[in-house]
Amino acid sequence: MGLLEIVKNENNDLNKINQLKEFCEIELGKGAIICNDTPGFLGNRVGVYAMQIAMTEAFKMKLSVEEADAIFGRPMGIPKTGVFGLYDLIGIDLMADVLKSFIKELPKSDEFHSVAKEIPLVKKLIETGYTGRKGKGGFYRINKTGAKKVMEAINLETGDYSPSKKIDLKSDKVDLKVLINRKDKYGEYAWSVLSKIIKYASSLVPGITKEFNDIDEAMRLGFNWAKGPFEMLEEIGVKNFFDKVDAFKGNNFLENLSKNKNEDFYGERQKYTNIETLGKVKKTALSLDGNDSAKIYRFHDYNIVEFTTKANALDYDSMDALKKATDKPLIIINESMQFSAGVNLTYTMQFADKNDFKSIEKFIKYFQETCKHLKYSKHPVISAPSGLTLGGGFEVMVQSNFVASHTNIVVGLVETIVGLIPAGGGCKEMLARWLDTDEAKSDPNYAPLKVFDIIGYGKTATSPIEAEPMKYLRPDDKKIMNRNSLLEVSKKILIDNKDFKAPDELKFKLPGKAVRREMDKILEKLYNDEVILDHGVEVAKELAHVLSGGDTTIDKTLSEDDLFKLELDAFMRLIETKKTQDRIKHTLGTGKPLVN
Repeated sequence: MGLLEIVKNENNDLNKINQLKEFCEIELGKGAIICNDTPGFLGNRVGVYAMQIAMTEAFKMKLSVEEADAIFGRPMGIPKTGVFGLYDLIGIDLMADVLKSFIKELPKSDEFHSVAKEIPLVKKLIETGYTGRKGKGGFYRINKTGAKKVMEAINLETGDYSPSKKIDLKSDKVDLKVLINRKDKYGEYAWSVLSKIIKYASSLVPGITKEFNDIDEAMRLGFNWAKGPFEMLEEIGVKNFFDKVDAFKGNNFLENLSKNKNEDFYGERQKYTNIETLGKVKKTALSLDGNDSAKIYRFHDYNIVEFTTKANALDYDSMDALKKATDKPLIIINESMQFSAGVNLTYTMQFADKNDFKSIEKFIKYFQETCKHLKYSKHPVISAPSGLTLGGGFEVMVQSNFVASHTNIVVGLVETIVGLIPAGGGCKEMLARWLDTDEAKSDPNYAPLKVFDIIGYGKTATSPIEAEPMKYLRPDDKKIMNRNSLLEVSKKILIDNKDFKAPDELKFKLPGKAVRREMDKILEKLYNDEVILDHGVEVAKELAHVLSGGDTTIDKTLSEDDLFKLELDAFMRLIETKKTQDRIKHTLGTGKPLVN
């Protein structure tokens, strides 16, 4: 978690407080927010209330735990654990102690008391050892029947468990206006929860902090919400909110806002830091461009592209935005938890299910073309990754001219896990990096075998320190502790490279069959040891064909386009097989790999 709350009162030396804050931000990489000494401070005061209102409203409206978690989750820009899943993760018994603490500390007039009352089912769960993931289960549990494990959810009325059901809300987008205006129980629940969170958070200003947007940042940094309560209010719209909301007497913040009806009430974001953050800069853009998958923020001297899909998965529109934004120096950066989890496999499988492989091939070609365009654009392209930077996300990053990486990254090429190979230039770029080593200059098999090992196993690095030895990151790539500093560092790279010239195109000399013989020996042993099965061998053979250079010999020179073609052809042969499609569907359905 990025949040660090520094508590002050009237007796503190503010110079010392600010020195501490600066140290925690720059050296520890924390989002350090100064707040008053009140129960729960900022994050827990609002976060625990939000959890309680989400839970009590689910009981009141007779929603299932899966339904409540489906709404109080991704559609609200809240992590997918939802409320009941989060209760299980924290510990139901621990949450009971947290609530007792709040009840003891807060005045009787505080709205918190109405949502902190003991719930008989929760009391029973704790008494019987169902304290969440650390216990026998909680609102969810894993029930083992023979060799099979089944996720079960509790019935909030009866206390009985049954197999957990997936709730399809027909949308992955965070769109609060659409969500609260649904004409069903989900819309009713969403509005009830959201309006109460907004009312409670606004009632705490200026008691816990005079800066209302500090509460938003505490929820972003401490609870991983995409938007805090006041940003939610801003998105819903002031007029829309007051047209729907019930009584808010005594809430000074809402009473004032209801009178002036100022749709632009929010003002500057992220006031808690002096760093020029993406959140602050976005509001000052000269113009906004883009599409459903990516936004383009245009400024005088540069552009920003921010991916906006679920897990920032990449599709045709993402590529369109990237190409369109290279008319100026470009920074690829976002505020969500992930830089990009890779190409949108659901999007790809929609074509595969119709046997429309031509459309898949067209998309992969466009992906390759876009990545090459980024690499050789006349203006510099900078990627500023944080969180998951996998598959296609890594290929965008690795073919940018400069990288400013957050220390909290998970980076790598993981396509073999779903029965594919990297086809957006990932194989090509990893080969180029390993070919540029002293060992590769004396042994032509060295680089292909190294990359075969890294990509074949789908190895990931969970920090820049792990990423550098694998050559996912280079020594001269910037590594930054404080995520808020990514934009500032990226802009400095642009200033330091005013005379930027695109790099020369790469040339490859690869050993072909000579190294494939060694790769085949490795595969034979893995197969005999049952580390990989039949389709694992097929995937690895396609990878070997690409990394060896195909039908080449060491005296021939291959271009980047030759490597792109090898990647594309191998990708297409694999996506057309039922076993790869089975792997993809299994991963999309369960979140776990299928070994076949």
